[in-house]
Amino acid sequence: MKKQLVLALGAAGLMSAFAAQAQEAASIKEALTQGDVKLNFRLRYEDVNWDGLTDSDALTLRTRLSFTSQSYQGFGLTLEMDDVQELLDADYRTAGNDALNPGTAIIADPAGTEVNQTFLSYQAPAKTTIKYGRQRILLDNQRFIGGVGWRQNEQTYDAFSLSNKALEDGTFFYAYVHNVNRIFGEDNPIGDHKHEAHLINFNYAGWDAGKLSLYAYLLDNETAAALSSDSVGVRWAGKAGESVGYTLEYAIQSDAGDNPVSYDANYLLAEASVKFSGVSIKGGYEVLGSDDGVVAFSTPLATLHKFQGWTDRFLGTPAAGVEDLYVGVSGALGGVKLAATYHDLSAEYGSTDYGQEIDISAAKKIGPVTLLVKYADYQADDFGSNTQKLWVMLNATF
Repeated sequence: MKKQLVLALGAAGLMSAFAAQAQEAASIKEALTQGDVKLNFRLRYEDVNWDGLTDSDALTLRTRLSFTSQSYQGFGLTLEMDDVQELLDADYRTAGNDALNPGTAIIADPAGTEVNQTFLSYQAPAKTTIKYGRQRILLDNQRFIGGVGWRQNEQTYDAFSLSNKALEDGTFFYAYVHNVNRIFGEDNPIGDHKHEAHLINFNYAGWDAGKLSLYAYLLDNETAAALSSDSVGVRWAGKAGESVGYTLEYAIQSDAGDNPVSYDANYLLAEASVKFSGVSIKGGYEVLGSDDGVVAFSTPLATLHKFQGWTDRFLGTPAAGVEDLYVGVSGALGGVKLAATYHDLSAEYGSTDYGQEIDISAAKKIGPVTLLVKYADYQADDFGSNTQKLWVMLNATF
């Protein structure tokens, strides 16, 4: 019986292998010539009114050309090029280049042409995918590791990565990152950060009640030592029926590498949402803790624009930390997706009230084109200054 079982399993494995080979290209030439090509255009106008700085606006067009080969003997190739152009005389500056319009509000969409992604992939045994090269890495909700996809120049990673799905409903991910291509562009003094970083993430979605994530992000930033840290955490994204969801997350962080400051800080998230009649209501409490007001929990590789308000006033966590109490509502009306969120922001250490922000958006998809309008208004109490931002964007993929 045992022998029969082994033979049956072996036959099943061979059939699976033959099926996979049948879907692969017969030659390297066929893999390259029969690959998938996509073209994306993203036209965006951004206007920034920032008290204390000169107002700025920019009209930029990002053109993205992507190519993914067919698989040949398990190997694949992905190439992606981005070109960002200023369509009008620009009246803004990008971070890291204060010589350009000093005292003017920042819009972090520099013009230029870059390789966004270029990596080799290999489908290894035991449901393992290996990638080497410049690649996109998005983990969980991108609160710790993301691509900053909102900006015209995306954040990508020069890395070796491995993703294994041998466990049913589970995914183990590991990456060694030696360079982070940040949103400011390669020609910018702060455009790239050299790293010796290890990213470890495991998630399991085999329960009806929700999805569990365990992670350890060990960042040794050789360019900006103050951003070196070790973060270890757990995330639970739960659900109760079809209409109620909730998320609980906790992480601890300490200094790493050559960070000049020794510290320990905590991260906490508690969020709940409910859907009814096509409307979704969400509320949450997020804390980036502080070590006695000296230094705070930071997430330098996150897609930060998604969190703590779209005006991006908290991209670098203040030393006193941040408490963000927020509530949002979203839905659709006449085919237009609408959303609004209110944030009340304060210090985690001490009693400083930072301010309040409201974010609203409307999006409409027509064929391959999506029109998006976003507005954000931050009203300062004891941190920063009043800031308003407006975006009008067209996105089309062919």
